[in-house]
Amino acid sequence: MIKEYIKDDIAVVWDDKKCIHSGICYKGLPNVFKPNERPWIQTENDTKARITEQVLQCPSKALSIKY
Repeated sequence: MIKEYIKDDIAVVWDDKKCIHSGICYKGLPNVFKPNERPWIQTENDTKARITEQVLQCPSKALSIKY
């Protein structure tokens, strides 16, 4: 399943089929990426720049940014 989470003029895209659960997202930005909550990506909790920076660190590319 692919889900999108909107932040201003971008979307954080998550593809669960690619996710390897490395934890890099929530270890790096725990105020946005909260795997035990729904929705688990809460883009309202940080800036677009910081979220984008964290998404780009996803090793499996399960997280991406759509402009």
